[in-house]
This record gives sequence, C-alpha cells and structure tokens, in this order.
Amino acid sequence: MKLPEAQVAVLNTASADEEQTIERIAEETDLDPAAVTGAAFELEDEGLVEIVERTSDDVSMTEEAEEYVEEGLPELRLYEAAVSLGADEDAVQLGQVIGEAGLEGPAVDIALSNYARKGYGSIDSGEITADPDADPESDSEAATLEAIAEGSVAYQSDLALEDLEKRGLVERSETTIRSVLLTDAGVTELMAGVEVAETVGQVTSDLITSGEWEDVEFAEYNVEADAEELTPGKTHVLRQMSERVKDVLVGMGFQEMQGPTVDADFWINDCLFMPQDHPARNHWDRFALDNPAKIDDLPEDLVERVESAHREGVGDDGEGYHSPWDLDFAKALALRGHTTSLTARHLSGEAMGDLEPPQRFFSIEKAYRNDTLDATHLLEFFQIEGWVMAEDLSVRDLMGTFTEFYEQFGITDVEFKPHYNPYTEPSFELFGRHPETGEMIEIGNSGIFRPEMLEPLGVDCDVMAWGLALERLMMLVTGAEDIRDVHGTLLDLDYLRSEEVIY
Repeated sequence: MKLPEAQVAVLNTASADEEQTIERIAEETDLDPAAVTGAAFELEDEGLVEIVERTSDDVSMTEEAEEYVEEGLPELRLYEAAVSLGADEDAVQLGQVIGEAGLEGPAVDIALSNYARKGYGSIDSGEITADPDADPESDSEAATLEAIAEGSVAYQSDLALEDLEKRGLVERSETTIRSVLLTDAGVTELMAGVEVAETVGQVTSDLITSGEWEDVEFAEYNVEADAEELTPGKTHVLRQMSERVKDVLVGMGFQEMQGPTVDADFWINDCLFMPQDHPARNHWDRFALDNPAKIDDLPEDLVERVESAHREGVGDDGEGYHSPWDLDFAKALALRGHTTSLTARHLSGEAMGDLEPPQRFFSIEKAYRNDTLDATHLLEFFQIEGWVMAEDLSVRDLMGTFTEFYEQFGITDVEFKPHYNPYTEPSFELFGRHPETGEMIEIGNSGIFRPEMLEPLGVDCDVMAWGLALERLMMLVTGAEDIRDVHGTLLDLDYLRSEEVIY
C-alpha cells in the first residue's frame, strides 16, 4: 500500500494499544502538528486509524493570585489578625485589625467583602468580630489556589473555581486534545507493508512547462475536511460604530472637535454651571490626578465671569448657588467625566477662537466615571458629544436632530424623558428599545444650555447639546446585551471575532 509521506509517518508512529496525542506524534516525526492532524484525518477516512477527542480544562493563576499564595488571601489575613486581637471574644476596632493584618489599598476592600461572605465574622459600625468556630484551614478557595500552584487538581472544586474566577484570581480555558489509535485495518496494512507514495500536493509552473504533470501522482484533496480556523485582525465593533457615527454626523453638517483627556475641573464642571459642592464632583466620583495635580493657569477674565455666575447668577433675576467656589478646586486636574469639557473650550473661544453662529460640532471620545460595573456601565466609555449654536433654537429642533440621527441606524423607537441638568434647561434623557430584550434603555442626555453657562462663555445665542453613549447605540444596533463583552477586562474575544451588525 502506498500513502503520502506524512500519512506513513503517522501510521508508523501510532499504536493499537496506546493512544498517541497529535503533539507527541509531531514531536517524534518532526512534522508540523497541523500536518499530523491533516494526515490523521485522512487515515481515519481510510479506516486505518481512529481519532479520539477529549476536552481539557486548563486553569492558570493571575499575578494577584500568586501573591495570595505567598501571603494568604486578604480575608484570611483579616481573620487571623482579628483573632490575635481578641475579636473572637469581643468586638475590636476595624482599623486596628486592618493595621495588624498589614492590609492596604484594594486588599482592604477585598478582605471586607469576603470576610462576612465566608462566615468568618461580622463587621458593623466600624467594629469587627471573629467567629471562634471558623476554620480558615478548610477554606476551599485557599486550598484550590495552593493545589493549582502545586500543579495538582486534587483539592479543586467547581464551586471554588467559579468563585476564584469571579474574583479574577484564576483564568480557565478549554482545550481539545486529539489522539490517534491504530485500527485493526491499520495494523493489517502495516504488517503487509506501507510505502511512501511520490505524490504532488499542487500544480506548479515548473510541472506544467516541463510536462511532468502528466506522469506524477497528485495527492487526494479532501473537500470535506475541516478548514484551519483563522482569526485575522478586524476593526473592533466599537471602532466600526464610531466611524459610522462620524460619517452620519459629518453628513448632517457637523465638524469634529478634539481636546484634552485630562483637564481642569474648571473646564469639566465649573464652565458648565456645575456647583463645586455637587455630589458628582466629590473624590468618590471622579478620577483626580496626583502629579500634576493642578493646571498652571486659566483665563482670568473667564474665571471671574464663571465664578460670578456661580455666586450671583446672571441677569437681573439671577440667583446663583450661594455655595463655596474655590479657584484651587477649579484648577484641579482630573480625567474628564464627560466630553462636554470640549464643548466648553470651543464655546468660550479657547479652542479655536470666537465662533459665530450657526455652528455644529461633535466629538466621539472617552469619558471616565467611578460607576458601578454592570451590563450598561463601565469606568470608561465613549461619549458622542454634539452641539448646535444658532438663533431661536427650540426643543423641536433638538428632538428633530435626534430623530434624523437615529433613523440613520434604523432606530425609530426613541423616547424622551424630562430630566434635570445643572447646565441645561429644558433637559431630556433619551431612551431606545433594545431589539433583543424589548426593554427601553437610556442612550443619552440632552438639553438647551442655560444662560448661566452661556453668558460667561460669551455666547449670546441659543446652543442645544447632547451626550450620547456609543456603547448603548452599539447595543441597539447589534443586539448586544452586555457592554462588558466588547471592552474592558471581561471582553468576549469570540464575540468580537464573529459579531456582525444584524439589526
């Protein structure tokens, strides 16, 4: 029997008694694993070998988990410190126990969130107690991490692995392992003798010009064989959506604006008539910078007008906020919480000089907020900023703009809900219907800028503006239900490789 060289090599290496993996055969024959796989499938079609497939779950630890293997899980360290300070008898000050445990930074929150979950004790009103009957030696998550570190699976349980995976301490992947086993027919052919057939895999120009193609034996081409899976690079689904949004807005007569990602609170909030004691401006909701911590200078005349608007309002009936206003706070640098800071820079003339109406500008840039992560919120997201400067603008103009914009994406079910913003009046939230769940999800915020914002910036006509979420638009267009699938630490690579716009 004559067979191609790769098939002969696989047949000679395979065994009738013991399964040989593709990787082992490739190593012994010095063939590429893909070539061995192809030859094995061809031999299986001839009934000479059997291919056995098994699925293997691979588990690996993250760098954070490796630290915990050395130092112990934060909640266990907290428990041990609490017991050492007598918290198993009487409540102890939480800060004292945290210091004793040597916990700092994110490890503190991790310890606190898992301490009660695992039943090690309770935390209430700044005091901590420890359950004297708790047994940290039997902690399944700690035991599982130790087992993984030692290369063992003896102590791993599905529940512990799931918990560790949720905590971002382990990563699991599924691998298909193929092995080859000789059949009776394969053994018979080997005993009868198998020779290498001189076959040609493809026609070349040399074969044609020399005429040798008439005499050579061509290898059979299996049209039913699985093609090699390729994952070529492609434009990210959010980038695709961003480019499409840009094309639509440019087609509607808008021009793009750009500006700094890190900016002074003055441009991010003060120019928007956002009071400095607003809850959204405290250190819990913004990402402030330490180095540098402040901007060097701000336009003095503009600062005076903005401060006056905050303290006294504008116009004869102006009230202002009568709340603290501090120049140092205005100079503080932070990651912008919205891209409306770009709008403030342009309307004030800081970005491009004075602008005469009519004007239409937009941007598609990142914003950063300390939000709770869920299916529609991330710590960073893309905002579609836009504004129109013109005389005698009304709510009808604003709604009409949105209707025209969303119709370009096949979205016609858009609803408006009255809302409050410090810098727009009237203000509206926008909602769109998700094509899969049927729910109305928030997709943006909009309104007409208040005089308290426009007058200090030197604008004496109407300006309507909006901030739309690019990720939410993508959800309405593609049917995606969780923005964490497309960017962030939990993104779904299979989704990114295969997803097409279907709505």
